[in-house]
Amino acid sequence: MTDFFELFTYSFMLRALVVGTLISLCSALLGVSLVLKKYSMIGDGLSHVGFGALAISAALNLSPLAVSIPIVIIASILLLKVSSNKKLKGDSAIAVISTSALAIGVIIVSVSGTNTDLNNYMFGSILSLSSTDTVMGIAVSVIVTLMFILFYHRIFAVTFDEEFAVATGTNVGLFNILIAILTSVTVVIGMRIMGTLLVSSLIIFPPLSAIRLCDTFKVVTIASAIISVISFILGLTLSYILSFPTGATVVVTNLTVMLCCFIFKVFKDKIKRKK
Repeated sequence: MTDFFELFTYSFMLRALVVGTLISLCSALLGVSLVLKKYSMIGDGLSHVGFGALAISAALNLSPLAVSIPIVIIASILLLKVSSNKKLKGDSAIAVISTSALAIGVIIVSVSGTNTDLNNYMFGSILSLSSTDTVMGIAVSVIVTLMFILFYHRIFAVTFDEEFAVATGTNVGLFNILIAILTSVTVVIGMRIMGTLLVSSLIIFPPLSAIRLCDTFKVVTIASAIISVISFILGLTLSYILSFPTGATVVVTNLTVMLCCFIFKVFKDKIKRKK
C-alpha cells in the first residue's frame, strides 16, 4: 500500500493522475450522450484532427494547446454540419475528416524537420504533460461538470428525442454544438496521455459498461463516471508497475471492465428468464 502512494510522489505521475482522472470523468459524462445518440466515434475523428493540429504547432514551434483546441473545435462544428447533410451521414463524415487530418499531420511531421516523436502523438506519453495541461484539465472538468448539472434535463431530451426537445423549446442545434465543443477540448487534453489512436476509448468504453449495469440515464451517467475514473487510476498504476504504455494499459483495463459487465448482463438476463 505504501508503494502505491509512493508512485504519486513523482511530479509526472501526479500530473498524470490529476489530468487523467478529470479527463476520464469528462469523457464519461459526454460519452453517455454520444454513445446513446450513436455518435460515439466523433471522439476518434476529433483526435485525428487533433493530431494534425499538434503536427502544425510542432512545425511552427507554437503552443500545442493554443493551436489544437481552436482547430478541433472548428472541426467538431464542421463535423456536425456535414453529418446533417443527407448526402454524407455521420460515419462517412467522421471517416473523411479524421483520415484526411491524420494524413496531413503525418506529412507535416515528415517534412517539417522537427524532432517530433510520432509514437508519443499516436499513443500518448505521461512525460509530455505540463503544468499548463494540468490547469487546463482542471478547468475543463469544472466546466463540463457544471454544464452537465445545469443543463441535465435538456441534454437528456436532446439525447433521446430531438423532436421532443424542439417541441419543449430546447435549442437542439445549440446543445449539439455545446456537446461537440466540450468533447473537442476534452479529447485534445486527453490525447496528451492516451494518444491520438486511443483517446476515444475514454468516451466509448465506460458508457457501454454502465449501460449493461443500469437502466436509467442518470444512473448510467453516474456509473459511467465511476467506472471511467477507477479504470484510469488502475490502468495508470499498472502501467507504471509493469512498465507498459499508459494509454494501452488504460484501454485494456476499460476493455476488461466492459467484458465483465457484458458477462454480468448475460447472467442477469438468464436469471430473470428462469424466474
